[in-house]
Amino acid sequence: MARMKFICDAERCIECNSCVTACKNEHEVPWGVNRRRVVTVNDGVIGQEKSISVACMHCSDAPCMAVCPVDCFYRTDEGVVLHNKDICIGCGYCSYACPFGAPQFPSNGTFGLRGKMDKCTFCSGGPEENGSEKEFEKYGRNRLAEGKLPLCAEMCSTKALLGGDGDVISEIFRNRVVKRGKGSEVWGWGTAYGKAPHADAKLELQTGTEK
Repeated sequence: MARMKFICDAERCIECNSCVTACKNEHEVPWGVNRRRVVTVNDGVIGQEKSISVACMHCSDAPCMAVCPVDCFYRTDEGVVLHNKDICIGCGYCSYACPFGAPQFPSNGTFGLRGKMDKCTFCSGGPEENGSEKEFEKYGRNRLAEGKLPLCAEMCSTKALLGGDGDVISEIFRNRVVKRGKGSEVWGWGTAYGKAPHADAKLELQTGTEK
């Protein structure tokens, strides 16, 4: 059985936010809630700016499941972490536990009064009947039941965001890394190790001797 995962290639992400827009439109996500967002580090710094698309990573050992006091989380046979909104009490513990900030609540009011938690479902709906109106109202469209992948990954213009069988997408990412090299092969010695060494220093590194 496939285990569904996301991978975002920071070398390809161009911060276009098409993944964010596609998700909100496909599932009619309420205002103030973002199941997916694009995070940029070193914003505006030439040569150092990197962006990555972030959502629920459907962890194999999900901390949200561990801290939920009412056990509203469950994992499907495909490894997708989902939750039951009929059980959720809106306490917000999952929001504090998740390192990716995936659990979302409306921005007004205190926890417990904001309503039910919402998060990325990997476009696989929820515990309601597949394709039903109730499922769409609570969790959005169930694309996996239709034999499709998450729309955020399908709409990524540079294919930075990959979604699907973890073994398949990790192999795709591995091939990309192999082709573009690693460490000093990609960035140059100066970036990987601080500064380019002198010829004598290189010789010392190769032979293990010092003058």
